[in-house]
Amino acid sequence: MAHHLPALNPPKTLNPNLHSISKPIFSFSQTASRKFLKFKKYPSVTSSTMSSQQQNPLPHIALTDNDHKEEVMNAIKTSISNCLSETHLDLTVPALKSKIRGKVRDIYDGGDYLVMVTTDRQSAFDRILASIPFKGQVLNETSLWWFNKTQHITPNAVVSVPDRNVTIARKCSVFPVEFVVRGYVTGSTDTSLWTVYNKGLRNYCGNSLPDGLVKNQKLQENILTPTTKAADHDVPVTPDEIVQRGLMTQADYDEVSRKAISLFEFGQCVALDHGLILVDTKYEFGKGADGKIYLIDEVHTPDSSRYWIAHSYQERFQSGLEPENIDKEFLRLWFKNHCNPYEDEVLPDAPEELVSELAWRYIFLFETITNSRFEMPGTKEPVHDRISRNVSQALSSLQ
Repeated sequence: MAHHLPALNPPKTLNPNLHSISKPIFSFSQTASRKFLKFKKYPSVTSSTMSSQQQNPLPHIALTDNDHKEEVMNAIKTSISNCLSETHLDLTVPALKSKIRGKVRDIYDGGDYLVMVTTDRQSAFDRILASIPFKGQVLNETSLWWFNKTQHITPNAVVSVPDRNVTIARKCSVFPVEFVVRGYVTGSTDTSLWTVYNKGLRNYCGNSLPDGLVKNQKLQENILTPTTKAADHDVPVTPDEIVQRGLMTQADYDEVSRKAISLFEFGQCVALDHGLILVDTKYEFGKGADGKIYLIDEVHTPDSSRYWIAHSYQERFQSGLEPENIDKEFLRLWFKNHCNPYEDEVLPDAPEELVSELAWRYIFLFETITNSRFEMPGTKEPVHDRISRNVSQALSSLQ
């Protein structure tokens, strides 16, 4: 499988009516000295917008090789041995007090703020599988793009963006629930909708599912399947269990669940305008010191979401073929085919070809969604030195 990966390439043309931009929203060379990040305003998607979207032909994302992909792949291959797999800002930035190492993000306590560094670590099955070149930058910039576009739905915790891999955020009391929203019956992990449905489960996280669904089929309506943490893995919970166990109040759950569904519907609409299907995703929320609920962590990234190519979905579904995906699902499938990623103590190394293709797909997604070119790091300065310098300057400006 690692030697026969379907290649994806960026679109040659895009729908001119997209809610998109021609250049990156953030100028990272300037943000370190800003006290607060200024956000652009974007129009919300209305029901009339969605109706017209469904009537218009889907943008056709070209899948033929081109010079741009070759250029990006060359940069990826030369960077495989230089990924940002670990950070130690607690040793290089005096203002940072402590570090929490997540699966992908290293989170530092900056007093009134959290400093979140998105690394190149690749996780799935509740463990680290590999390091993917430029992945951290892609995730951070993709999230920031979506944070900008979704402010009409919910406020977010972003304070400033001092570096391509870094977001400084306000501190929040994080709800111990991940809000997973799904539009299709799919997936390969133990908690994915297709896995549990295929085992015969017909009531999942409070959702009643009909008989007769097949893998990758679109649901009649989007559903919410929340999870919470138990030890080192995710556990599905119902809305009633969330409130009964004291994980959230009823009022907070109602507000967050509404926001999650609205975010997903908006994301689906924007993605489809760009020739993609937002299949499912997860959101995290927290409550700030002001009592407001904020969207935190990441939004609609290829780590937190599944994306399929829209124009080929129906034909492939009717033919019993897997959709063309541009997220980490094919990496999950490779590990499931070569080991037991839940139980094996030692996992095989992901082939370099697999790593390079995944890096390309992440960049492809960023470029397709934002309608802008991914900007490769243009300096020979070691990335950890660059991040340390930018974070130090940003924290000084916030004092």
